Amino acid sequence: MTPERWYEIHTLNDEGLSIRAIARRLGVHRDTVRCALRKSRPPSPSRPRRGSIIDPHRGWLLAKLEQYPELTAARLFQMLRERDYPGGYSLVKECVAELRPRLKPAYLTLAFAPGDCAQVDWGVWTGVDVPGGRRRVSFFVMVLCHSRMMHVELFMGEAQEHWLAAHRNAFEAFGGVPARVMVDNCKTAVITPKTAGQPAVFNTAYLDFAAHYGFKPVACTPRRPNEKGRVEQAVGYVKSSFLAGREPSPPIIMAPAVSEWLDSVANARVHGTTGRRPADLFAEVERDALSPLPAGPHECAVTQPVMANNRFRIALDTNRYSVPSKYASQRLVLVRTADRVVVRTPDRTLIADHPRSYGRRQDVLDPGHERELVLRMRHTRDRRLLECFLALGPDAERYLTALQEKRPDWRGHVRRINALAEANGRDEVARVLMDSLQHGAFSSEYVLNIIEARGRVLPEPCALHVTRRSDLLELEAPKPNLGIYDKETGNKENEL
Repeated sequence: MTPERWYEIHTLNDEGLSIRAIARRLGVHRDTVRCALRKSRPPSPSRPRRGSIIDPHRGWLLAKLEQYPELTAARLFQMLRERDYPGGYSLVKECVAELRPRLKPAYLTLAFAPGDCAQVDWGVWTGVDVPGGRRRVSFFVMVLCHSRMMHVELFMGEAQEHWLAAHRNAFEAFGGVPARVMVDNCKTAVITPKTAGQPAVFNTAYLDFAAHYGFKPVACTPRRPNEKGRVEQAVGYVKSSFLAGREPSPPIIMAPAVSEWLDSVANARVHGTTGRRPADLFAEVERDALSPLPAGPHECAVTQPVMANNRFRIALDTNRYSVPSKYASQRLVLVRTADRVVVRTPDRTLIADHPRSYGRRQDVLDPGHERELVLRMRHTRDRRLLECFLALGPDAERYLTALQEKRPDWRGHVRRINALAEANGRDEVARVLMDSLQHGAFSSEYVLNIIEARGRVLPEPCALHVTRRSDLLELEAPKPNLGIYDKETGNKENEL
């Protein structure tokens, strides 16, 4: 590698070009670019090369390559053998690689009138921690080609809804819409790239968005980054000037810093090509050249059919969003935007609206969606509970009515009385309910005390003991003999 090549690579890297872009522009391998960037200083001039047995043939090889550039090193080696070349194939291969002319492509300097065109592209920053894992943070860049006015916004994805929302926010930030927008061949904009004689096939959603704002999308030629060189350099500038050295943070946290950097640095610097500040040039000539914004903003939403699972959830990007329980296992329509997840029925009835989660494997639940199912399950449990209780005898219904009037937590008492019936026998508890009804004892504790009291030989003084009249023995006591009292009274009178 020559010092001149080292300086060329580092100059283009300072301008923000990627390794791939530098390699294409200079016509070298990407490993050569990486090797140059790893060196902090240019290489020393190479020492004079020692003579080689192929040196006498260099002039002939150069002439042949200029005449027939398509000749391979293997074919030239065969031709040299016919000229009594004594060396091997490796020397010929190295010499041909050195002598073969490298034609660098020439590029026209593109000029754009005020308001004529904007260029857009995505850049990738880094990953950030989110609930359940990590997500990559991307940034969207739009550059107005005449003034170099720039808009930058960070997102947690590059899907269609993010792509459209980024365009909308950029147009609103500029206060107008350019006549054309040049895009890369990403699937959110271009379905089929253009080829020789065949125009590009654009994404239908992107065409609808372009019709709403009144601009014409223009697809770049594949492997021709120079066609959108302004935004290519802007992406590199964002990485080196704003993102370099910053701690990874979610877009909502970085948004104020991005806005302040655009106002005070990116759009306030003197641009190296125009010699003007982008903000000044934009205010002078390009702002008024933009088309006005439409009456209302675009929804920037993507609609797709989905199927709710048996747990009434909709899956999107590893996360699960709830719908009302009655729509479990049904076909629905999902409408997703950059910040909302909306679910509708096939007839467009709104049934769910959630804030979008950018975590991983998160369950986003609206408590109201499971309330109907919980009530149905509760009614089923209550019905079974009451059926079991009312089977305890003819007095169970009257006892239940009184229990509901006097006890707010009557379900718990009914549940415990049913458990006592299972443990002590339904007949015994039915008998106790009849006694409790007569004495106005409406509680599962009363029922339990009566059952325990009847199980003891002698009741404890502190225990509640209820005895029915029919359980008392009918005893006949003999009439008392009062004659003894008369005899004792008569003896005392005689003594007196």
